[in-house]
Amino acid sequence: MGWIKSGRRTLDAAAFNARAARAATVIEGFGIAKGDGVALYLRNEIAYFEAVFGAGMLGVFPVPVNWHYTPDEAGYLLRDSGVKLLIIHADLLAPIAEAIPEDLPVVVVATPPEIREAYGLADVPPPSGYPLWHDLLDAAAPLARAAEPAPSSIIYTSGTTGRPKGVKRDAFSPEQAEAVNFMLGWSYGYAQVLAGERDPATITTAVIGPVYHSAPNAHSAFSIRVGANVVIAPRFDAEELLALIERERITHLNMVPIMFNRLLRLPDAVKRKYDLSSLEYVTHAAAPCPPPVKRAMIEWWGPVIWEYYGSTEMGNVTNLSATEWLAHPGSVGRVMPGVTLRVVDEDGNDVPPGTVGEVMGRGRHGTDFTYQNAPEKRASMEKYGLITPGDVGYFDADGFLYLCDRKNDMIISGGANIYPAEIEAELHKLPGVADCAVFGIPDEEFGESVMAVVQPMPGAALTADALKAELKRVLTSYKVPRRIDFADSLPREDSGKIFKRKLREPFWEGRERAI
Repeated sequence: MGWIKSGRRTLDAAAFNARAARAATVIEGFGIAKGDGVALYLRNEIAYFEAVFGAGMLGVFPVPVNWHYTPDEAGYLLRDSGVKLLIIHADLLAPIAEAIPEDLPVVVVATPPEIREAYGLADVPPPSGYPLWHDLLDAAAPLARAAEPAPSSIIYTSGTTGRPKGVKRDAFSPEQAEAVNFMLGWSYGYAQVLAGERDPATITTAVIGPVYHSAPNAHSAFSIRVGANVVIAPRFDAEELLALIERERITHLNMVPIMFNRLLRLPDAVKRKYDLSSLEYVTHAAAPCPPPVKRAMIEWWGPVIWEYYGSTEMGNVTNLSATEWLAHPGSVGRVMPGVTLRVVDEDGNDVPPGTVGEVMGRGRHGTDFTYQNAPEKRASMEKYGLITPGDVGYFDADGFLYLCDRKNDMIISGGANIYPAEIEAELHKLPGVADCAVFGIPDEEFGESVMAVVQPMPGAALTADALKAELKRVLTSYKVPRRIDFADSLPREDSGKIFKRKLREPFWEGRERAI
């Protein structure tokens, strides 16, 4: 039996489960029933998980909301999701108050000290006129009847190509639940726990990514459910993570590559300051990891670095150890047991090893999902009974999958297919390049030409001509960007995915191109 900790507050499993049962009573008291949704406009803290597990007991869908949203974006999600209740931190209410539908009940959660400290917030008193989450929980009795099978959270995809879509799955059948547990156990390093070979209370993990994203959401809920010890970090901070690993003897982590970048930028003295010997299994996904970054992390943290590949719709489908990656650098792994994964040509035929094609697959739990309020959009994701996450790549002769790029990001210049990820990988190798994004812009002669936006490292004196000269040593001439601009930072999500749409769309305004 594990525990859950946030700031100075720790609950053992029995206490947490009791509060989740009272949360179910609170949510039901608003007239919310099985199949309805509850919006969670909350940062990382215990109240979020009380609400998630309480809603699940009722068969109600938790709907995590990206609290970085503008009022327009928040209003869209609250309307599109059709939620029947909004639970929100006190300091987040005023910025979106006008966007909240008039008939939507609101429960306010007092912003806890650890959140205020992490974000430098003043102590915002809860606004008057709204019921308070902790008061309601303290007064509620636990749910008196048997819990319903819990549905998955409705995760709204990133929206890098437009308005986000809510991925919705009803409660799994027992067979599907077993398959999902297997998938997550393999992804997060819990396989021994599921096999009954390890006490989950010997695992301590930390929630370090925002729980409105798919991977941190699944990882945190799964860790609590199987009985691991869970430390909730209010936000990611590179040095604080090292301190947290030492202080809590963290064994398992789920990360994204941008976190690796920030860790590697710490001064060497800071890196050596903390004891990281407790780490056993650190996995990453959600965005491409440049090979130099991954190699540096393996050299620093040792062979505890793992990787998996998947999507919210498809599920996780591959897995890869550090040892395997060193032998197959750039790969995202081999297919998990029970998973179907193909790389196909335009006619749906499997392509030979080493040949680039469209990646499509089906997790062990199948393809049972829909899009909230847009079931017709599923058709664009499904081919041959498989889900197409929009990636292109290839298998090598040993069965390891490599991703070349997003299909929509592919540049067609003069009839030649150009994959930006290949160019970005070479740019990342060059001294002084902190990050970059490559995309296509209009070209009157060739249709599209290659453009790069480069983020220099602090103090680096980079020029477009010098970068082009270096790229010409390793790339065919038509792949070398015709234009290179520089920026102090690149627009990106918390998951590390770059919003290429925001960089690309000004060049395509008024023109026909899928952006």
